[in-house]
Amino acid sequence: MQTIDVIATTISGSISDWKKVEKIVPLFREHGFNDVRLHEVNSHAAARETACKVIAGGGRIPISAGGSGTFRAVLEGCMDAGVPLQDIRLGFLRKGSADLIGKILNMPDEIGAAVRVFAESIRSDSTLKADVLMAECPYSEERPRHFIGYGGAELFGRIPYFTENRYMKYYKGLFGQLFGDLGPFTTGMMLALIEKIIKLPVTRKRHWKIVADGQVMLENRYHALIVVNGYLGPELPFSDQPLDSGSFQVFGLKHIGFRRLIAQARRARDGSIMKDPVRWGLDSAHVNETLELVPDTENPFPVNVDGSTFMARKTMIFRRVAKIPLLKAAEKQH
Repeated sequence: MQTIDVIATTISGSISDWKKVEKIVPLFREHGFNDVRLHEVNSHAAARETACKVIAGGGRIPISAGGSGTFRAVLEGCMDAGVPLQDIRLGFLRKGSADLIGKILNMPDEIGAAVRVFAESIRSDSTLKADVLMAECPYSEERPRHFIGYGGAELFGRIPYFTENRYMKYYKGLFGQLFGDLGPFTTGMMLALIEKIIKLPVTRKRHWKIVADGQVMLENRYHALIVVNGYLGPELPFSDQPLDSGSFQVFGLKHIGFRRLIAQARRARDGSIMKDPVRWGLDSAHVNETLELVPDTENPFPVNVDGSTFMARKTMIFRRVAKIPLLKAAEKQH
């Protein structure tokens, strides 16, 4: 029986999510998996370091127990270990906010059902291969980041400022308990939108150049830029492509008037903007390998990389660099 390494962040998700960690190992034992190691960590940096150590030490089934930030950190640790990614089976145990990937993999939120699905998936080797994107800026001191899911700039790039600052972390559990998985994300988006509205009259609007695979595809002033790796469910319904499509997409929400900003944001949030993108100022471009977001200023700007802030300058580059198998709910036999 293979070793399973569960890497859990101690404070992520709703109040009820916090109680899931202590149940993980006993539940796996009930399904016949006795070699399960639980690694509790207090930060995403520690999650990344732990994932790297367990993979370098021979582990091949790391399970992220947290939200999107924890999952990205565990993915980064897998990349750091230098082991062929096709040999790894990366799992997402939903214990956090905005756990969109977990939902796409059909992982239940209830811990007992989730462990049962993991046990079935591991035994049947049920996986979904996903493209891994790398985000980097040649003019930034920050090191490149790898992720599966979403990213963005402008309004979308400002959201992590509100969801990932140290004060918000103490309230994330309450927001998640009251408003569900996207409670903190929705709160962050609302605060970013309010900030945008307040500052809009005195803020210079950036003009963006969107370069896909070496060609300029879009140029305009955008309220928000959103990069998605594929279909992420009804909460972020921009792309209809699978996560392993071998491509990704970028969407831009144009400035079409101050009074229409709230309506634009609301329609972008519920996905109805896709029904009439021209009317609501939505541009899009398809990317096979490399995307560059280039503003007409050298001032630093925040980029959202799967729920974390990356400070970029002059340009932000997204590349499709690898594929990794993700554990998913096994198909039911009829």
